Amino acid sequence: MKIILFLFFSTLSFYANETLFKPLPLNESVYAQKAKLGQKLFHDTLLSKDNTISCSTCHPVLNYGVDNLSKSIGIKGQKGDRNTPTVWNAVYNFSQFWDGRAKDLKEQALDPIINPKEMGETLTSVVEKLKKDKYYVLEFEEIYEDGISANNLADAIAEYEKTLTTPNSKFDSYLRGDTNALSAKEKEGLKLFMDKGCVACHNGQNIGGNLYQKSGVYEEIQIEGSPDLGRYNITKKVFDKYYFKVPSLRNVEMTAPYFHDGSAVTLKDAVAIMVKSQLGRQLKDEEIDDIVLFLKTLTGQVHE
Repeated sequence: MKIILFLFFSTLSFYANETLFKPLPLNESVYAQKAKLGQKLFHDTLLSKDNTISCSTCHPVLNYGVDNLSKSIGIKGQKGDRNTPTVWNAVYNFSQFWDGRAKDLKEQALDPIINPKEMGETLTSVVEKLKKDKYYVLEFEEIYEDGISANNLADAIAEYEKTLTTPNSKFDSYLRGDTNALSAKEKEGLKLFMDKGCVACHNGQNIGGNLYQKSGVYEEIQIEGSPDLGRYNITKKVFDKYYFKVPSLRNVEMTAPYFHDGSAVTLKDAVAIMVKSQLGRQLKDEEIDDIVLFLKTLTGQVHE
């Protein structure tokens, strides 16, 4: 595998250009009434066992969808197993969670509710609590023929999460034809990002989020505690050991700390570790700085 990657990276600079990326759609089609209901549910602590945790506790939307903790804190002060990924632009990921165990936003929505370290509830109990709330009863019945159910709960939250997109970054403007959207140094960072091989995993409209990759291709990444086996925990296939979904780099400037274990504190740290462990390269400080400058052009504007 390393030989294949080496051959790919050695020829990448010849073929790589901006066609490897796509700007985000300016508008995402959503069912407005569902999204409004989903927004209320997303921010409602009623979904947790002790009524203290909501989806937005770990994914505060105005903070780019993350809490900036290495591991989020759930009910009873419990620490989660992995770093919390952002919900912004998650609709464009090809699967959800670091290990890809959910195929889409709807399938993902219920997992934190029933995770004992996160919201610690049961779907039966959540549905019963919602049925005691007149607002929810009326809203669900107006939208769904069968009213309140776990399936409809997931559907509404997913519809709201579809609205959480940031199609207005400097890089999106650049991809849409504004060649002055990026400075000379930012363009140099983009060139390095492509020439050094980062683009092999971080490409497409979400600059990632569209494949799985092994953590530590060339050099093992040092982590605390027991190693996380990643996809293997889901598939039980030996090949999948230490494989994780490649995260989107959109808004990455704002979503520290980094990696599935939250072990990289700064963006510069993350880039330095990635080029060494994933690409087998050692870059100069100024090269890493230029790549970081480019990555900051992926930051868009957030909204409620």
